[in-house]
Amino acid sequence: MIAVLRNPTYAKLFSAQTIALLGTGLLTIALGLLAFDIAGGNAGIVMGVAMTIKMVAYVAVAPVTTALLTRLRRKPVLIGADLIRAGVAVSLPFVTEAWQIYILIFLLQSASATFTPTFQAVIPSVLPDEGEYTRALSLSRLAYDLESLVSPMLAAALLTVISYHNLFIGTVIGFLASAVLVIASRFPHINAPPPTRFFERLTRGARTFWASGELRGLMGLNLVVATTTAMVLVNTVVLVQGDLGRPQPDVALMLGAYGGGSMLVALGMPKLLDTLPDRRSMLTGGITLPILLLTAAGVIAWMNGTVQWIALLIVWVLLGAATSTILTPSARLLRRGSTEQTRPAVFAAQFSLSHACFLITYPIAGILGTAIGLPAVALVLVAIGALGAILATLAWHATPHTGTVAEQQLKPTVGSNTRSSDAGTR
Repeated sequence: MIAVLRNPTYAKLFSAQTIALLGTGLLTIALGLLAFDIAGGNAGIVMGVAMTIKMVAYVAVAPVTTALLTRLRRKPVLIGADLIRAGVAVSLPFVTEAWQIYILIFLLQSASATFTPTFQAVIPSVLPDEGEYTRALSLSRLAYDLESLVSPMLAAALLTVISYHNLFIGTVIGFLASAVLVIASRFPHINAPPPTRFFERLTRGARTFWASGELRGLMGLNLVVATTTAMVLVNTVVLVQGDLGRPQPDVALMLGAYGGGSMLVALGMPKLLDTLPDRRSMLTGGITLPILLLTAAGVIAWMNGTVQWIALLIVWVLLGAATSTILTPSARLLRRGSTEQTRPAVFAAQFSLSHACFLITYPIAGILGTAIGLPAVALVLVAIGALGAILATLAWHATPHTGTVAEQQLKPTVGSNTRSSDAGTR
């Protein structure tokens, strides 16, 4: 897997992604502490609104900025997004009112909603070989999981010697370092798409999803992933400290179990996908996740003591592993369903539509979980996840599979107009 880092452009871009992720993790922790300074006991409300703004920006902004910037070279777009994020991070320590946080968070997440799908759309052009691209996807999955583990530990260590305001400096450095690495990267030349009307550019990604049975199936699996992720991220702390009455470090342990399961599968995914069709792997995960969530509901409701704790840790590991079987190969479907010119719109549509699923499941997991209890809300999420798995199964049953890596060649349109160039950096 590490061999893919021998590609100098990808090595720089992967480093940029990892450093920016770490900076974002520090920013999230510092933002929570800033919210408490400003709002005191109402800090939870401030953070809840800020996270809602984040999701709304992800859903609404990604297609719009992609449509507006579609004819610009991709390298300046990435650099500009990083510089905007660094500027927002510089400003955050100076805010004194909650509404200022909201405006800055919208700007920050709008820049991220521009950066992330553009970055993801560039990687298939940098790594035209599908085997290398699959290994890059596994590395990216590992980077996300490691960030969720490393950022809190790094922040905790830094906060023993510095004020939380200085965590924002670390975030600024991360975004600036990301911009420098993008500047140093040698992008492939990609011809700009022909001029079209704004509305056509805005809806291109969604129309591509609707026209492709394979991508419609992916949308169903996005819903499955959103149900499990919402249960884990929203309710793990409630489960561990509220229902089980365990100490704070056990919250980190349980989240670490989830991330560890995801990383284990991400490590093995490249070899698995050399022989197993990605859709079969993803659908297996999509069917398994509701079953595991149903198991979690039973463990919470009917077990207790040490046996319950061990069982939940095992279920959380399996939840992370099954989630990774969906998330790691998903970009391969996006790559197959797009060309060099349509790829930014398709990746932006996936970014937007997948986060729209979180806008549904996060409030259900949080608000409904408080009202009816964790076992009951888990059953609601199981029903939603099962619906997503059924939709994916139906969509893919009606769509012939294109084969494994060993059985297929990339479309002629994909990568056919790609060449290394210092001058052309789209």
